[in-house]
Amino acid sequence: MAFYKKFQSKLNDLWYPKAITIGVPITTDKVADKLSLLSTVTRGDTYAVLKNLGGVMADYMGMGRTVKIEGIGTFYYTAAANKKGVATSDEVNAGQINGVRVRFLPEVKRSSGKQITTRSMVESSVDWTDIEKLMNGSIDGNPDGGDGGNGGDDGNPLG
Repeated sequence: MAFYKKFQSKLNDLWYPKAITIGVPITTDKVADKLSLLSTVTRGDTYAVLKNLGGVMADYMGMGRTVKIEGIGTFYYTAAANKKGVATSDEVNAGQINGVRVRFLPEVKRSSGKQITTRSMVESSVDWTDIEKLMNGSIDGNPDGGDGGNGGDDGNPLG
């Protein structure tokens, strides 16, 4: 079950649903536990691989490469430039870059007609629930691992 809340856009005063998360983020330990249950690899081995994955990916991306993890997607760097553009291409230099972002494209599978048939990490049908209705008791159910919706704007680094 995924959650949304209602928000009003400051640009046009219209209302929209906004995806939110609940609870605290799932830890590396929990991911390692679940992966070890789904495979023949021990929790400790899985944990060790997960702990080193970020550094290995950073090494490759730092060499200008993209990193594609099968079943997850592709990660790559983009440069954030300062607001001081230059008049000609000859004047462009690395000094204009003031930050690096990691971008992510979820893996997709396409049919022979180029239609997207599967997107990794997105269930085929996401069950969206209004968090306000859930909190007010209008919807039955208790989200697994949730803390009552406190992860919304306060604890969610993604929004």
